[in-house]
Amino acid sequence: MSEITWEAPFCQDSGNCFRLGTDAAGNAYIAVAGQEDHPLTDSIDALRTLILDIKAGKADHLL
Repeated sequence: MSEITWEAPFCQDSGNCFRLGTDAAGNAYIAVAGQEDHPLTDSIDALRTLILDIKAGKADHLL
């Protein structure tokens, strides 16, 4: 696995925290903060779509 560059954790008011990361191969990762050794991976475009949908309120139940 390529080295993942993680962003700072994003935490919801309820304490649910996750982190986003990318690698040099163009993959994007999302993981529960503290469990970065078990991330979900997909393309950066797929992760961007997920984030935009969450911000638009389409998937707020995921947070």
